[in-house]
Amino acid sequence: MGIRIVLADDHAILRDALSQAFQQENDMEVVGQAPDGRAAVEMAREFLPDIVVMDINMPLLNGIEATREIRREAPGVRVIVLSMHSDKPCIREIFRAGAFAYLHKNCGFDELAGAVRAVAQGKTYVSPSISNIVVEEFAHTDEKFEPTAFSLLTPREREVLQLLAEGGTIKRIALRLHISRKTVEAHRLRIMNKLKIDTAAQLTKYAIQEGLTSAEL
Repeated sequence: MGIRIVLADDHAILRDALSQAFQQENDMEVVGQAPDGRAAVEMAREFLPDIVVMDINMPLLNGIEATREIRREAPGVRVIVLSMHSDKPCIREIFRAGAFAYLHKNCGFDELAGAVRAVAQGKTYVSPSISNIVVEEFAHTDEKFEPTAFSLLTPREREVLQLLAEGGTIKRIALRLHISRKTVEAHRLRIMNKLKIDTAAQLTKYAIQEGLTSAEL
């Protein structure tokens, strides 16, 4: 039985290309494709694949939060991050969330396939192009880091912030998260107070800077 993989990326053409490439490998099988972070969590819970190959910038739920939920709800599923991001905060938070590997999207498919095999065996993997960043992070673990969305906000507040930044209305967010409008409004107020932000435009800019969402979404 091959390594069972779920692909999570909001670009269908990339998912399809990766799916075709993985299907050419004798020991790999793509069992699902998720267009957003929420779907990735649901597929991980339903299909229990060996590996989820995950982007960071995705609608509804970003890859960092999706990885955290997958590790909580389906701990046997291992996440490999494939992203354009190479900044320290994102790399630090994705490993804190429970990812087993981090590859930059400019890597070759052979490297990605090798990472899949390594992670399926319980190993971790980091692209050589960003390994120096990871080493530097471990070398300075005692240093104080600048506050980020991940240290200032709760997981629910980060989820609400992402949906707000993606243009969601209070009503739509309430329906999406199965909570009341008043609860969403309370979350928004707490977020703005914690971040000392006064406008929706500033919230969106902050969410993009922190990697919670992308300007392309």
